[in-house]
Amino acid sequence: MNDRSNSPTYRDAGVDIDAGAELVERIKPMAVSTNRAGVMSGLGGFGGLFDLKAAGFTDPILVAATDGVGTKLRVAIETGQFDGVGIDLVAMCVNDLICQGAEPLFFLDYFATGALDVEQGAEIVTGIAEGCRQARCALIGGETAEMPGMYAEGDFDLAGFAMGAMERGRALPRDVVAGDVLLGFTSSGLHSNGFSLVRKIVKDEGLDWNKSAPFNDVSLGRLCLRPTKIYVTPAMAAIRTGAVHGFAHITGGGLLENVPRMLPGGLAAEINLNTWRIGTFYRWLFGISGVSEAEALKTFNCGIGMVAAVDRNQVNALARLMAENGETVIRIGEVIEGEGVHFSGKLM
Repeated sequence: MNDRSNSPTYRDAGVDIDAGAELVERIKPMAVSTNRAGVMSGLGGFGGLFDLKAAGFTDPILVAATDGVGTKLRVAIETGQFDGVGIDLVAMCVNDLICQGAEPLFFLDYFATGALDVEQGAEIVTGIAEGCRQARCALIGGETAEMPGMYAEGDFDLAGFAMGAMERGRALPRDVVAGDVLLGFTSSGLHSNGFSLVRKIVKDEGLDWNKSAPFNDVSLGRLCLRPTKIYVTPAMAAIRTGAVHGFAHITGGGLLENVPRMLPGGLAAEINLNTWRIGTFYRWLFGISGVSEAEALKTFNCGIGMVAAVDRNQVNALARLMAENGETVIRIGEVIEGEGVHFSGKLM
């Protein structure tokens, strides 16, 4: 073994193992706060253990989802606001799981950076833990990768991995038919899609993320970084009624691309854009940029973060149930014969 006092170390190469260990200790209580029935192990092992039987499943089918936050991270980095992107990360994964009819069970994250900032990492994982609590799933593991030379100073990336389950035979979509009503679940803002276009608009218009938006006193960056809404609680309540035949998470591709994903061949969606009003932020963004309605509908959620295809005879009862679960739903259209999505009315 070479014992020279000037021998190179991992820290000399830009990797601080002690900082990584400190972050793990900081986030352990956050992970514990997300525990639910079925969790068998905490952070620190080589893998996370989960007991499906203890979680209450008899004949489960596993459903997995993975996603990221996209270039929304660029806005977080440029503004130094990291408290919401962890929620975004969880939301993008668990909202996909419920579209398959699966209950989210546990979550793992991957956080990669050039040089680990413990405070920044702890803030991000705090958001991830909050997202897991909202989704009622456990944070049972993850990876923090410090990779000098791979990321510019201050840059980082996030990826998330969620596992859910459902009883055999309960997968969605199923039994979607012409005449089903489409219920829209309102979004909390941009969520985590379309940010490459938003960033281009901000650059082209010479705007500043840290200055107040023209229509209120909140900074433009803070408005754009509003966390993605997590729909797990109301969606699972809706699924248990048997009234929901399908869900579509409105992410990249907007209403135009995502709604058809829950429709069988030969069926289309008819959506009336006059049934809801896009928020002030969207009106301002589309107004200053000249983004067309067609472009908006295939890029952004436009105020609707999730769409459900529902038995038309149970719409009112389901709407009341969603209100009891703190969710606002809007009757935006129905399933018809045909293909794709047919829009009527005006978005803007």
